[in-house]
Amino acid sequence: MSIDLNTFTEQMGLPDQAIDLNEIPWVPQGDRVWFKPVRFNLATGAWINLLKVRPGGVVNRHRHTGGQVLAYTIQGEWRYLEREWSAKPGTFVFEPPGDIHTLTVDGEEDMITIFMLEGTIQYLDDQDQVIVQDDVFSKMKRYYDYCDQHNIEKKNLVY
Repeated sequence: MSIDLNTFTEQMGLPDQAIDLNEIPWVPQGDRVWFKPVRFNLATGAWINLLKVRPGGVVNRHRHTGGQVLAYTIQGEWRYLEREWSAKPGTFVFEPPGDIHTLTVDGEEDMITIFMLEGTIQYLDDQDQVIVQDDVFSKMKRYYDYCDQHNIEKKNLVY
């Protein structure tokens, strides 16, 4: 017996998700830098998170490998030291794989931006040597560890 495509899709597809971001903590990432995870896609290695950086905060020089990065600024203003543009609320940013840059927040307001990332972030020293790297698994582990340390219920963000 054959079923129509809509029925088949309903039976086989993942259910839609509505994530209350107020229930997810800001996880420390560095000095004046936090992330709030939204999604971990273990099949593709992609992840989505909100990034919050306080004025004077920096996300050290890094390179994205394995895929593009998409970003949409919600609050505040930020820029890359290596670029002439700055992102403010409503700015959409595309970063190609291999792009190297240093994120900084110079203004007086916290920056909050949603980032959709694929692949790995490699943090670099001045000689372009990899110091440390992040990927979907390291971000997920940092979120889980933070929740465990602070007795916060972990949300299932693998969907």
